[in-house]
Amino acid sequence: METRKIARLGRDVGVVGLGCWQLGADWGTVDETDALGVLHAAADSGVTFFDTADVYGDGRSERLVGRFRAERGDDAIFVATKMGRRAEQVPENYVAENFRAWNDRSRANLGMDTLDLVQLHCPPTPVYSSDAVYDALDAMVDEGRIKAYGVSVETCEEALTALARPNVASVQIILNCLRLKPLEQVLPAAEKAGAGIIARVPLASGLLSGRYTASTTFGEDDHRNYNRQGAAFDVGETFSGVPFDVGLEAVERLRTFVPEGRTLAQFALRWIIDRSGVSVVIPGARDAEQAKANSSAAELAPLTAEATAAVEEVYDELLKPLIHPRW
Repeated sequence: METRKIARLGRDVGVVGLGCWQLGADWGTVDETDALGVLHAAADSGVTFFDTADVYGDGRSERLVGRFRAERGDDAIFVATKMGRRAEQVPENYVAENFRAWNDRSRANLGMDTLDLVQLHCPPTPVYSSDAVYDALDAMVDEGRIKAYGVSVETCEEALTALARPNVASVQIILNCLRLKPLEQVLPAAEKAGAGIIARVPLASGLLSGRYTASTTFGEDDHRNYNRQGAAFDVGETFSGVPFDVGLEAVERLRTFVPEGRTLAQFALRWIIDRSGVSVVIPGARDAEQAKANSSAAELAPLTAEATAAVEEVYDELLKPLIHPRW
């Protein structure tokens, strides 16, 4: 698989990674055997970057990733986790004492003394501007608790604020064919700084798989059911904040540009890979075949200028008025 270097991390990562939210919770049930099968299938396909968080299944995802890492015994496996969403979302909770407690729990879950990358997990906006927060994170690097730290953000402004800090190694942000705003300022700023861009929600919660219709339903324990209006967390995390019916219309317009023999999901992932400044894209997978299919997007030739223009046209006409100002 193609690799890209993240200068502030000082290492290369495979351009397609694996997002592990669905292995913990909020996407319906994924049993342990299937979850481990997904992880191993991804690694067998060349994936080296695995993204999890302490809040996914209240640690279940981290524990599964830790077990997989131990079974794999492969130094090439890079684990990025996140912290901060298990506490009340107020800036006062983002202090060194809590960071160390959260870090201790993640280290135990993952079975790692020193974590590869820890990201602040979409904290309250003022946290991104706090000197004390970055001082505490720098201290954790000095103590050998973590090798590097980054941020996961909801908005482009949060990303730009974090990128101004010299030791922020990466920014994780929603970027896909239905969410183009990060292309304007965030990706160029990250590339200039040598920070990584981790593109999350790349398939818009499955909308860009092309499998859904107006009659598709989701289980009660699936955020695509209970968070459509942002009842549990930022609505941008569910279908990228795009109204479901509008997303379906956008998908139908994009479908005609998918190369023969490839899926819409692979097209959507390849579009992200083609964007300058992207380090790694992290689609999720519920079974081994999905993990393999997602990984194969790295083998797809770059999209044509016509296809790229189509993505921009669909965004400008259908989506930009609805979501561009929000994030």
